[in-house]
Amino acid sequence: MSFFSKVLASVGIGGCKVDTKLAKASFVQGEQIDGVIAITGGKIDQQIEHLYIEVCCKYDVENDDNGVSTQTAVLCRQLITQNITVLEGEEKEVPFSFQLPYDTPMTYGKTKVWLQTSGDIKNAMDPNDTDFIKVEPNQLSSSILHSMEDIGFRLREVVCEEVPRRLRDKYPFAQEWEFVPTSGEFRGRLDEIELIFMKQNESNVELLIEVDRRARDFGSFLSELMETDETKLRVYLSVNDIPQMEAKLTELIRKYA
Repeated sequence: MSFFSKVLASVGIGGCKVDTKLAKASFVQGEQIDGVIAITGGKIDQQIEHLYIEVCCKYDVENDDNGVSTQTAVLCRQLITQNITVLEGEEKEVPFSFQLPYDTPMTYGKTKVWLQTSGDIKNAMDPNDTDFIKVEPNQLSSSILHSMEDIGFRLREVVCEEVPRRLRDKYPFAQEWEFVPTSGEFRGRLDEIELIFMKQNESNVELLIEVDRRARDFGSFLSELMETDETKLRVYLSVNDIPQMEAKLTELIRKYA
């Protein structure tokens, strides 16, 4: 093992590489993720002190100049293994299995979620690998989204945006779903409905609903100019509400339309 090889490996040339291989690329919120991390040794023996997988996504942040920048959020970090010796040219696989968080943003609109695999190598460039995944709604989330469509709303936009500190739970952002009424009783009565999934677990969700009423007279027009025509509701739904989800959401929206 030459000194020159050590120097090259320390800056990422000729060092070991990692490649995460998933059993599939599409997952439901809260589902188990299974796969293996394939490690290929470089031109020298190396010790990987820790091997991690992080679930990540990007979210928008409004700047002081009214511009928008993006930040990366780590939703969870899973230690896969530690203290691995990878010999020169060696190939090995490390299996893993962990649960995707129930509150992982669904990959609709511009929302992207990926797995970031990284290893800690002392005095060397750490190997890493990125794998994008598709995240589908779980049973409760799916019921809410489909019920909105059945009521007569069309999904217009889905974004992940930074939220004020007072509204934060685990993450500095929330996923916002923007619907517009295109049919049914709310067409012409509302401008839009925004849904934000604040907290989720296997059977419950805390949902923030913003009802944006359409201006219908001079007084309402003034209210809209002053941005007082919006009502924000915080509701708690569970899997027990699924059979009556459409009726429950209709009643909530009708009350503030």
